[in-house]
Amino acid sequence: MAPLRLRHPKGVSTLDISWDSGFTIQDLQQKIYALTDILPSRQILKCGYPPRPLTLVPELPIESLGLQRGEQLIVTEDTSKPVASQSRVQPQASSIHQQATSPIFQHKSASASPSGPDSVEVDGSFLVHRIVPDDNSCLFSSAALVFEQSITKAPQMRKLVVEGIRNNPYTYSEAILGMPPTQYLATISKSTSWGGAIELSVLAAHYSTEIASIDVETGRIDHFSPGEHITATNRAILIYSGIHYDAASLAPVPDAPDDWHQTIFPIRSSEDNSDSILIAAKKLADILRTKKAFTNTATFDLKCEQCGQGLKGEKGARAHAEQTGHVRFGEY
Repeated sequence: MAPLRLRHPKGVSTLDISWDSGFTIQDLQQKIYALTDILPSRQILKCGYPPRPLTLVPELPIESLGLQRGEQLIVTEDTSKPVASQSRVQPQASSIHQQATSPIFQHKSASASPSGPDSVEVDGSFLVHRIVPDDNSCLFSSAALVFEQSITKAPQMRKLVVEGIRNNPYTYSEAILGMPPTQYLATISKSTSWGGAIELSVLAAHYSTEIASIDVETGRIDHFSPGEHITATNRAILIYSGIHYDAASLAPVPDAPDDWHQTIFPIRSSEDNSDSILIAAKKLADILRTKKAFTNTATFDLKCEQCGQGLKGEKGARAHAEQTGHVRFGEY
């Protein structure tokens, strides 16, 4: 007997498997059914990292799955298949031909979840909208989530930006920053200061990873590369509403625990319309757009929370900030 670790919607369990006594995939599915109440015909099994789907042919021995003893499995339920009554003791096995030729998962159209985070199915997993606090540090929180797997490291992201700008005075000159570098560094160091394109460029360079920012209102994808002479092989996804950044990550189920999420993706194509993750990210933006979850920064009404003055759009807010030093704004 040798155990396998099983992650499932109810938690984590241990499966004791007989590797050398004719133990079949069907037997494995029955053990999973006993623990999870997910019928064998509706089970989707994955293993490895990133999780890869397993082809389930009930009559084959478990060795055919290529599992290692002690490996972790993830099971989710294929809700696209009809529920059929099935005995735990004597399940009705599907034929090898049916199992081998039918797809393990289906691509579904984007849809908003009535409960839990919005998500889009992609390659058998889900690209999930990861919401971070609306506290003026959303860009840094989102970057911390995708690069360090914890929004608690948002202050560290600000420090990385400050160091990146300070160490590259030629790249980040006064002409690029819109103010003297010392003033810009003092401003961006404050927890109340918003980040934008400059900060994304600095973080992309630090992590040698492209950052793709999806604009909710337009569906436009802005690519921030690590540098002119660096070819990025990996990509992180952020979602931009006009005044707020969130992150996107891939998980076996939309409400999976944080440590199940993949936040960095290999770049598979230079074309946005050929990369499955970017296609899913645009569909996720479509969902948010239908909810009006964006703000047109050129026309929205703001109020300075420090002096109460009414302002029009991001341009008005920036001008007010430069004139007064005020940096806390709220939307009417």
